[in-house]
Amino acid sequence: MQRGLARQSVGRFHLLSYLYWIREIVDRGMSDKYLPSGYILRRATVKDIGTIRKLVFSAKLDFTQLRWQQFWLIEKEGVAIACGQLRDFTDAQELGSLVVAPPWRGQGIGSYLTLNLIKQANKPLYLECLGARLPYFYSRYGFKTVTWQELPRSLKFKFGMSQIAKTIIRLPVTFMYCP
Repeated sequence: MQRGLARQSVGRFHLLSYLYWIREIVDRGMSDKYLPSGYILRRATVKDIGTIRKLVFSAKLDFTQLRWQQFWLIEKEGVAIACGQLRDFTDAQELGSLVVAPPWRGQGIGSYLTLNLIKQANKPLYLECLGARLPYFYSRYGFKTVTWQELPRSLKFKFGMSQIAKTIIRLPVTFMYCP
């Protein structure tokens, strides 16, 4: 019985946290579906290579497969403040390199970009994330945790080093799939 009460309390806590988060977005004038005036979502061009590298390096993300052709950017007043890409593999796509510059975090920009990338996907969509907070972020958009064994063959090699680190040194890596 106490276990059931604890689950209800945790459920209420998550619901209240989520409602608070929604209110913050509404109060700031940003939602998952709309960018406020002055923000522009666009596909990257060859001129964006340096900006993409700078954003990805600043977030200490995987920089081994930065193909500008696969990136989308969000700009404010002509300055790129966020980026993300859909990496193409044989039998899947990976949502990766999602970065929002620190001054613009917490305003729904990452959410908007995530939804756009999900909408653009034309193959089964996967991602890998490090830490405990990101799986919660992505689960709000339908992503489900999967094991390394459940990954498509084309992603097993790419995510292989993360799986080794997860197993040997207990690195908090989560693999996720968006059905």
